[in-house]
Amino acid sequence: MATSPKHLFAAGAFAFAAIALCAAPVSAAPEKNHPKAEDVLKARKAKTAKPSKSKKAAAAAAATVATAAAADNWAPADEAEPDITDTKVTEYTCELNNKVTIYSNENDDAHIALRWKKRLHRLERVGTTTGALRFENTNFRLIWIGIPSKGILLDSRLNRQLANECKNAEQSKPVVAAASEPKKADA
Repeated sequence: MATSPKHLFAAGAFAFAAIALCAAPVSAAPEKNHPKAEDVLKARKAKTAKPSKSKKAAAAAAATVATAAAADNWAPADEAEPDITDTKVTEYTCELNNKVTIYSNENDDAHIALRWKKRLHRLERVGTTTGALRFENTNFRLIWIGIPSKGILLDSRLNRQLANECKNAEQSKPVVAAASEPKKADA
């Protein structure tokens, strides 16, 4: 007895319909849970319905947030800001309206204080072979490079520039070429 594709298709459709009916949830009378299970369900509903924040829960949440921030935060928040009294102030104007202020002390050429984004950082001088002024703060991963024509502020953690084309008032002046005297014609 040969079965036609029409009969196979009809049998397959019937099988799928039967599976769908068997898998559908039964909407008959709800089953009674075990008495202990009902107590557990009631306790869960009470906890989710009335979230109570006790002092311990708030402290635990704050500790969790602080731990997560400490793990992700690479810069210590309690680092003391440097003392900038009796320092020479140099203000730099950078691209994209960024501002950097450098505080330097004549008695200490191994350190500077750098103001960036409303925070004052102490940077330590690092020697270079090119003669550029390089200062670093390893805690905040800031690098200031000063060359005669401009300054650059870098973030060594993210490997990107924070401020470029930083120029102070002296560097912003236009360069005037020395005026050469007109040559005298030899007669």
